Amino acid sequence: MIRQMSIENPLWGAPRIHGELLKLGFEVAQSSVAKYMVKRRGPPRQGWRTFLRNHAPDIAAMDLFVVPTIGFDVLYAFVIVRLDRRDMVWINVTANPTAEWVAHQITEAFPWDDAPKYLIRDRDQIYGAVVTRRLRAMGIRDKPTAPASPWQNGFAERLIGSIRRECLDHIIVLGEAHLRRILKSYAGYYNGVRTHRSLNEDAPVSRQIQRTGYESC
Repeated sequence: MIRQMSIENPLWGAPRIHGELLKLGFEVAQSSVAKYMVKRRGPPRQGWRTFLRNHAPDIAAMDLFVVPTIGFDVLYAFVIVRLDRRDMVWINVTANPTAEWVAHQITEAFPWDDAPKYLIRDRDQIYGAVVTRRLRAMGIRDKPTAPASPWQNGFAERLIGSIRRECLDHIIVLGEAHLRRILKSYAGYYNGVRTHRSLNEDAPVSRQIQRTGYESC
């Protein structure tokens, strides 16, 4: 029982488990509880995965990705996604990304009464002081990922992968306006039509079942 309680409650120490056992009518010494507890590896702190799971409704993630054009120019697409419903709340394109431009996109993406509590980003140099000041002004806590850890921004990375596989890999981008139009169209499809296994086969913006055909009597 001691081992089971220490596994199910990894933040409990020997005194807490000892107290629970006494309340259950088990007369046992605290030293015996400590002896048979499962030994932890590392401190009992909240991991990144636990943080994401506990706070998903209040977290958004952002990232930039590169898109080449038919003329071998390079465009940059900027995307923001909320973790709870996987909805793409913002996407835009520029040929010259700057910290000021990114800060403006964040402001456009979140009305002042709808900003998330946390915003995950990587450690790209473009997220400079201008961006962090804008986040603080909007009441958003900046959550940069660890160096060389793209998995910590997995929701944004997965979204970018979907954009490439389902959209950009099948077209030739003619220019900035063309790419912006394509991505805005894909965002509408992604949010309102495309189903997700993690959402119980629903779209980020939940849609009702559409009946087709005739039902027999």
